[in-house]
Amino acid sequence: MAVSPRRPKGPPLNALRAFEAAARLGGFAAAAEELCVTPGAVAQHIKVLEEWAGADLFERRSQGVRLTAAGAAIAGDFTTAFDKLGEAVQAMRTATVPHQVRIAALPSLAQLWLSPRLPAIRKEFPLLVVSVTATEQPPNLRREPFDLSLFYVDENSVPPQSVIIADDVIFPVCAPALARRLETVSDLAGATFLHDASWPDDWRLWLAHLAPDLPVDTDGPSFSLYALAVEEAVNGAGVLIGHEALVRRQLDAGRLVPLFDTPATLGRKLVLESAHPPGANSLLDAVVAALKESVPD
Repeated sequence: MAVSPRRPKGPPLNALRAFEAAARLGGFAAAAEELCVTPGAVAQHIKVLEEWAGADLFERRSQGVRLTAAGAAIAGDFTTAFDKLGEAVQAMRTATVPHQVRIAALPSLAQLWLSPRLPAIRKEFPLLVVSVTATEQPPNLRREPFDLSLFYVDENSVPPQSVIIADDVIFPVCAPALARRLETVSDLAGATFLHDASWPDDWRLWLAHLAPDLPVDTDGPSFSLYALAVEEAVNGAGVLIGHEALVRRQLDAGRLVPLFDTPATLGRKLVLESAHPPGANSLLDAVVAALKESVPD
């Protein structure tokens, strides 16, 4: 009688994924956020993996976790492996749905910069299907199912497979009727200051750059979406720090006007990053070129 011994089982894929994320991001909480699970679930996955391996992969400390020597020795291999798996999934999706482009974008950029450009993109590429996901954090394009991401990026951290759309230039803006009462920077002392919750330091950064000695209290209404803050500025509710790329259409239409001719350039770039290297997807390359060309010099 033939004997068919049970083959040994490998570790669960989810446990390997939890280990890789925790090792790469430096903790269970960060891994949980990326994987959309709880920190407890990550801890349990890693415990299962450690029991399978017969060794600890993390040192548990009161201030967090740290890789053991064994964990550190293998972490890089798993990052490479999951990156390659993500690239294979991207290649499969591109091959099966070649006319679909999925874009992840900062909510303000999705609403105020990208959305107005989509009609022209659809007209130029009639077979193209564009999906847009608004998210506060840039995706990992090697792992997540997006072809492009549109975000502000620190000028020293621009990804290699990306196109710089514009500098992040800021300046105060308001409705024309209100602007007529604000002739000098000192007139801001009596103004209502509008704020975006995602960029709560905008007024501080602009004032520090151009009017550090102005004695003014910038407390005022705050909005969870920059598009809402822009709309309130158009409605005459107060003065907002405009990000040039986001308020350009309102400025060109005369619904908002810049104040004092005092722009400040932050150390950020508006960047369109691609999940695919140039030449790997001709349709995606054409879409990127069209979006870049839509920005006036």
